[in-house]
Formats: sequence, structure tokens, C-alpha cells
Amino acid sequence: MRVQIVDPSAQTPPFDHSLSAALARLGAEVELSTTRFVHGAVPEARGYAVSEAFYPRSSSMLSGSLRRRVTGLAEHVPGMLGHRRGAGAFDVINYQWLTLPGIDGRLLPSGPAKVWTTHGFLRAAEGGGIGAPRRALERMDAVIALSEFGAARLREDAGVPAERIEVIPHGVFEYLARLPERPLPPELRDPAGPVILSFGLIRPYKGVDVLLRAFAELEPHAELWIVGRPLGVDMAEIEALADAAAGRVRILTRFVDDADLPSIFNAARVVALPYRDVDQSGVLATALAFGKAIVASDVGGFGEVAAVGDGEPAIALVPPGDAGELAATLSRLLGDRVERERLQAAAQAAAAGPYSWDRVAAETLALYERLASR
Repeated sequence: MRVQIVDPSAQTPPFDHSLSAALARLGAEVELSTTRFVHGAVPEARGYAVSEAFYPRSSSMLSGSLRRRVTGLAEHVPGMLGHRRGAGAFDVINYQWLTLPGIDGRLLPSGPAKVWTTHGFLRAAEGGGIGAPRRALERMDAVIALSEFGAARLREDAGVPAERIEVIPHGVFEYLARLPERPLPPELRDPAGPVILSFGLIRPYKGVDVLLRAFAELEPHAELWIVGRPLGVDMAEIEALADAAAGRVRILTRFVDDADLPSIFNAARVVALPYRDVDQSGVLATALAFGKAIVASDVGGFGEVAAVGDGEPAIALVPPGDAGELAATLSRLLGDRVERERLQAAAQAAAAGPYSWDRVAAETLALYERLASR
């Protein structure tokens, strides 16, 4: 089975590399086709090939610069056409992202079976509809949803027939938990109390403002760490809420390399995901890999991870936007070691079972084989 995993703009390197490695372990011949990831190191390719054919010039330019955006636009169509010319070498192509889905729907290759794993565009918040991807969705032989919530949105909002939708969960990032632990970044060293961690891009739908309002209601012995780059969020509001809290808030807004994640996640007593809207989350996949106690909003696919194994919840769920309930849950988890350990054990069971990459890859490869046999 010859498989190409395609992420033109390197939106989700941890997912791309984890899936590629797990498929290769099952015997698939895998190529990851992407671009150079400019923000930091990516996992080492073990058993699969990597082609950084997309955006060869713009990927070396300053991230976020006008020059990079203009050059990237100029490179986009030639990159997709080059991808189409080489598609015949594969039995199945699994797109993780399409940079310009409204255009890319016209540029997709014919021949190999095509699959799209729907990551970000199923989120309803921030005006994110699914109008632009419709043409690309129509060209797919199958569409992978990362949750039953995502599958319902594909059926109801995008009109994708149910028989073309496959629900395969988001795997946990086990490789991060296996990295050697090094000292905490200087900005986070010597915490004075138990740590609540908010990790990942700071975006409006992630509810960091709700978390800060909840943290303001807690006793000041705890610390809140907000670690991630801002994107489309008013940081003046975030900083004002942080200043108003009695407990210490540390905000680290630079990109954090994978090598720093073990020390950051292991230092956290609780990981908080107070999202307003979501399908599934790489941050959740990371927190499960580290076996952390997790509190999350009951939105999107989060609730589907709340009961695995023997039925013990892997996540403490709270209503979205409810700072008071979030504060009460955080306070309980900070103080109740038995409850934390129960959640930690459930997270570890989830990571080793239905959300392990070996299980996810087996389900994904079975889908590929069905499509290729047609």
C-alpha cells in the first residue's frame, strides 16, 4: 500500500509525522508531502519518506511577513500542480489540510483514492463555515472526522453523504512523553504553587479569557501558565485579566519547541481547555499522552473522550463559558489528589487504548485498503 500524507503548509506536523510513522509500522509505504516547518524541530522520520516540495521559497522567509504571504500565494498553484503530476505513484492520498480549498478543489488529482482528514474547518467559532471546502469535499472518496461531532457537521452543514464519512479519533502524541525532560524555560522556573496549564495558540475560541476569570476566583496559592503564541486575540484584555488575578499568572507567547514540552506538562497539576468551540484538539492529545488531569469545556468532540475503558471519565467537563463552574472544578482538582489520580489513570488508559497511534493507524489503513480495492 503506497500512501501519501499531504499537509502543504505544515499546519499539523505532530499529527502528520505520528500518523506517517504508525502507518509505516504497519507495513505501508508512506511519503509525507509538506513544506519546511519554520517554527522549530519536527519529529524524526522513522520508516517513511518526507518531501518538502511545497512553498520552497516562501518557507525560508520571515513567518507572518507580507513578503512571505505574497511569495507563498505565487507558489501555491505550481505546488499543487506538481503534486497532481506525481499523484500516480500512490494508491491513496490523505490530505490533512488544503491551504486554499476553494481553489484546490479544482487542482486535486484524479486516479488515486483521495481522503481528507478534517481538522480545523469544522469549528463554527470565529466565522468558520464550511462553504469554501465544499468543492474539495465533493472530490474526496472518503472524509475522516476526528469525532462524532465532526461527522454530524459534515453531514448536516456540508452535505457529505454518511457513507463517505469515517470517524477515526485523534491519536495522542506519545512521542512527546518519551522525550527526555530538560529544565523548564527560564520564564517558567521555580513555581511557587500548583500549576494550571493553558497550552497552544492563544485564539478567541480557546477561552483563555474565561480561564483567567475563573483563576481570579481561586485562592492565590496556585499559578496559571498561559503558553502559546497569540493569533487574532486582544492581548491587552488577556494581560489586564492576568493583572487582576490574585494568583501569579505567567504568559509565555513565543513558540515552544517540542523538547520543552515534557518539563512544562510534567510541572502542571491540571491542564485546562476552556474552549468555546472545537472538533478535536492537539493540546488534548498532548495532555492525554502525559497522563494529566484535564478540565475542558463540554463542546465538540471533547465529551466523546470523557468515558473510555471501564467507563471512568478521562476529562472533567464543564459548561462552555462558565467561569464559575470552571473555577469550582479547578479548585476541586487542585486540592483532591484522589480525584486527580483517578483522572490521570483514565487519561493513561485512553492514551494506551483507543487513542494510541497504533490503533488509529490500523483504522486508517483499513479505510485506505477498502478505498484502494474499489
